[in-house]
Amino acid sequence: MTKPTRMLLIMAAVVIVLAGIKTASTLLVPFLLSIFIAISCYPLIELASRYKVPRWLSIMCVILMVVFLGMVLAALVGQSMNNFSDKLPQYQEALSGKIVWVSEQLKQLDIQLDKKQLMTQFDPGMAMGLASNLLSGLGGVMANFMLILLTVVFMLFEAESFPRKVHIALDDPAMKMQHIDKFLLSVKNYLAIKTGVSLATGVLAGLLLWAVGVDHVMLWAVFAFLLNYVPNIGSIIAALPAVLLAWVQLGSAEAGIVALGYVFINMLMGNVVEPKFMGRGLGLSTLVVFLSLIFWGWLLGAVGMLLSVPLTMIVKIALESNNDSRWLATLLGSENLGLEKPDAK
Repeated sequence: MTKPTRMLLIMAAVVIVLAGIKTASTLLVPFLLSIFIAISCYPLIELASRYKVPRWLSIMCVILMVVFLGMVLAALVGQSMNNFSDKLPQYQEALSGKIVWVSEQLKQLDIQLDKKQLMTQFDPGMAMGLASNLLSGLGGVMANFMLILLTVVFMLFEAESFPRKVHIALDDPAMKMQHIDKFLLSVKNYLAIKTGVSLATGVLAGLLLWAVGVDHVMLWAVFAFLLNYVPNIGSIIAALPAVLLAWVQLGSAEAGIVALGYVFINMLMGNVVEPKFMGRGLGLSTLVVFLSLIFWGWLLGAVGMLLSVPLTMIVKIALESNNDSRWLATLLGSENLGLEKPDAK
């Protein structure tokens, strides 16, 4: 078989696999979300085991904590979204007055703008649309809540023996499969650190909005927490509705304070806190991270956006394991081309 023919067959197989994944996304997405939750919770299980807490007890405590927090957040966010909908006519009326003022100021500079067009572009309902689209996407998945919860429980019970099973299944009794070890450790560290950083980002954003006096603080805090998992553009999307609402509700000065506060929070978390704990990261280039966000979001929806980096890491490590495809893994890698030394951590 010639090399071009082989490449064509591989590309055709990839297209077929992707079509199958998209078709089966309804079944696949809850399973991926279960893996995400299980890996994020596993460090708590490990911490409890150091203090001789029985594994079954620590897993039950963690699951109860997840259920409790999920129910509380769902209730608070649902109430905030309902209140936002009730006040939407007031926000639209306030925005109309501000649009008139902006148009008058621009008219003095000989800049003519259509007021109706501006109202369409800066409608406060856009903020509700951004939040509801993401939350409804996750909410649709969480309709299978019991299935996801049971899957997480079984995954946590199997987590300790899973790496050994993988090694044995791949005929590696010496347990020296470096690619598997690297993948499991990288994904676990990434999700654990990212969850902590996202939680801190949501709390700081909520405190900022509460201090300024913006309505529906809990809704925007949860929004900031979830979108912090989305690389590159997630923090920008999370800030837009909060800044717009601050401008409509309070004024330009308060909106500027909120915008500067979001910039400071994201710079602190993204450039100081996260690199401190994550080191050099997972070795993916910025362009690949951004494109993976678009690709996995198209393939799997909102959950695919949240899991775009771990899923891309799976592809990269799989490519590294084969000499014929290693050049593709190099293209996915960072600018250091894989020549950096591993972190001492």
